[in-house]
Amino acid sequence: MTGLGKQLLRRKPIIFQLKHHKGEELERSLGTFQLMMFGVGATIGTGIFFVLSEAIPLAGPAVIFSFLLAAVAAGLAAVCYAELSSSIPVSGSSYSFTYHALGEGAAVLVGGCVLLEYGVAVSAVAVGWSGYFNELLHQLFGWQLPAELSTSFVPGDDGAATGGIINLPAVVLVILCMLLLIRGASESATVNAIMVCIKLGVLSMFIVIGFSAFNADHFSNFLGQASGISGAAGVIFFSFIGLDAVATASEEVKDPQKAIPRAIIGALLIVTTFYVLVCIAGLAAEPVEWFATPEAGEAGLAKIMENVTGTPIWATILAAGAVISVFSVTLVTLYGQTRILFSISRDGMVSKKFLAVSPKYGTPVYNTVVVSILVALVAGFVPSDYLWDSVSFGTLVAFSVVAISLMVLRRRRPDLERPFKVPLYPVVPILTVAVCVYVLTSLRPITWIICVSWLALVFVFYLLYGRKHATLSNYTSDEEISEPIHPEAEV
Repeated sequence: MTGLGKQLLRRKPIIFQLKHHKGEELERSLGTFQLMMFGVGATIGTGIFFVLSEAIPLAGPAVIFSFLLAAVAAGLAAVCYAELSSSIPVSGSSYSFTYHALGEGAAVLVGGCVLLEYGVAVSAVAVGWSGYFNELLHQLFGWQLPAELSTSFVPGDDGAATGGIINLPAVVLVILCMLLLIRGASESATVNAIMVCIKLGVLSMFIVIGFSAFNADHFSNFLGQASGISGAAGVIFFSFIGLDAVATASEEVKDPQKAIPRAIIGALLIVTTFYVLVCIAGLAAEPVEWFATPEAGEAGLAKIMENVTGTPIWATILAAGAVISVFSVTLVTLYGQTRILFSISRDGMVSKKFLAVSPKYGTPVYNTVVVSILVALVAGFVPSDYLWDSVSFGTLVAFSVVAISLMVLRRRRPDLERPFKVPLYPVVPILTVAVCVYVLTSLRPITWIICVSWLALVFVFYLLYGRKHATLSNYTSDEEISEPIHPEAEV
């Protein structure tokens, strides 16, 4: 085998995480509840506040099954994440799990996927937040930002001119999240938990009011667009990114072996319940055709509230709740992006500058600033309809590879301590891969072209930079990399 082939296949021993990563440590300050709120905060908001107008026109009333399909795939992946996070509580999530289980080459590609997933997700959510912010300004003061300052100049899928220059609210949101993340993970988690509670309260209000206008005719011909169920699930799936975000916080959790599995599973149950109920309430209040209108595409849930009640009061409350709660989505997703990049930098795949931790705040300040600037530029100049599917691609690939990594580690490292174990093994990880691949095949060809092109660029960067600077090369022999580590060596 060539030198490149050996390097692509070499695996990072788990003991390496303990022996050779001293000096770049993040503060352990998060508990189970804060971590669960991270998962809920990164998830609820993206799917519900924005994606109904994208998903319902594809599947009609059967979009309920699309949410359930996405939830099943996410649930299967969630228990895989729970096992791996409990046995390998390190920053980096799916990237780190892949490096330990499948080797450097697979880790590079998964790292590219999750960087795309998180970076694009932050931008997409910030763009959606801008619409709710403008709606709130309109409801409260009767005016809103002009299109020039609230819309990208790049046309959307319809090719129509936007009249915009920059989406300024989206840029400002990213910068505010950056400043909060620099202050520290614990402070960010506390603010996020408060925002999540507000979010769940606002969505509960929407569910009650939506069901008060229940119209059974909106569910007629329920399976008439059943062929679009998988396609809608692909659009929706990006909103389950929050489950991966929980795992990215592993190195900042007080008791990761217990806290992470509980937080992931708890977040999944909360998220799925609210997604399905809000979806049904929205369909109960408005016909399928309405969700394809421009009115539904911008601050859609607030519009439904106003249409049902006939008064702007409730819509204003919901818009305010969305502005607050979607801030938490941006915050946690941006956090996940910086922590994955932190882990990749620690492995030498990108500049060590992304690894520097501020002695004052205990956070990777340089990392956070650079990522935030890049994400803000995308949010300011790219419309959201170019972004959703790319996030789904990265999420689905990450979930699939995590399931495969779990099976590989079960075989190669049966001695590894596993405080939480996946039930019904190996059925659950196999189903995870099968469902994720099924949803992946439903994504648009343009999404595949964009994402595969991005991964090709990532691999070229690895060949030019990462291969030469990989931290693993400086400390470990080929034999140590390829051979399992005995349990007594991990003490």
